[in-house]
Amino acid sequence: MKKLRVLAMMHADLVPPDDISGLTDTEVAPYKTEFDVVSTLRELGHHVRPLGVLSDLGVIREAIADWEPDIVFNLLEEFDGIATYDQHVVSYLELLRAPYTGCGPRGLMLSRDKALAKQILSYHRIQVPDFAVFPRHRAIRRPRRLHFPLFVKSLVEEASLGISRASIVENDEQLAERVRFIHQRIGTDAIAEQYIEGREVYVGIMGDQRLKVFPTWELLFTKMPEGAPRIATRKAKWDFAYQKKWGIISKEALDLPPGMENLIPRIAKRIYRSLGLDGYARMDMRLSEDGQVYVLEANPNPQLAYGEDFAESAEKAGVDYAALLQRIINLGLRRGARPA
Repeated sequence: MKKLRVLAMMHADLVPPDDISGLTDTEVAPYKTEFDVVSTLRELGHHVRPLGVLSDLGVIREAIADWEPDIVFNLLEEFDGIATYDQHVVSYLELLRAPYTGCGPRGLMLSRDKALAKQILSYHRIQVPDFAVFPRHRAIRRPRRLHFPLFVKSLVEEASLGISRASIVENDEQLAERVRFIHQRIGTDAIAEQYIEGREVYVGIMGDQRLKVFPTWELLFTKMPEGAPRIATRKAKWDFAYQKKWGIISKEALDLPPGMENLIPRIAKRIYRSLGLDGYARMDMRLSEDGQVYVLEANPNPQLAYGEDFAESAEKAGVDYAALLQRIINLGLRRGARPA
């Protein structure tokens, strides 16, 4: 295997230390993905240089001009504090003719806007929850076709930002209150979609022309009281104490209804291609109690930390963490610097 110069591009606040010995899981959590990727690539023998990026494209240009990396490993999830700007950073890499990992700008643009993604998927007859968008600075009026209960979240933010139990609303008063919360506290437009009761599953997928779908993963709430909503809130994803209290774990989805083991991967591939995704992605779905599959979101460049859903499902498929990162690099190199 050729040893490469890898420029690991990440948020400036998440550049990890070389050694995390003596640090707690809570202390490491903010930059665990960055540390895992950088340290593992170095173990593979690659020359890795972390690059912290905040709001200046110039640092990217200078790093590429000075070091001439073979590839940029893209770990950015925002630029200048705005989630949707990561697509512009990737476009900039293409203008610089710099090979990079992960999804191209077209796929990022189509999937980051949850309403646009749902419209495209609906066109391709992929089932999504009914929804409506509530823009900022506009009156909050629920369309008659949209029935309660509804699930309210940011139109563009990821990582469950702004999601809590209060995100599920049962009437117009609660809807208006939660939409205003998204507008004022998160600072984005809001989307309200039909709340689907059922199992929450995740499907990892990677590739360009030939796609590899990993085993279906499921988010489980093993200690949650009967009747409590089982949703991936911010605390459920990132608060270790909360996870322990309610027994929140993710593992391979077992005892799926008949036919689902084949249907879910087929839907994942259709989503991937319909939204112009490449590199790697994770599809979030709900299996309703009446046996329907609803697509909640498509997540390009998902959480890549060791031990998280995407890496765990890859390992279940026989692709260990180091091999997974190398495959992601190989996909980026194969695409080269050509626009997607």
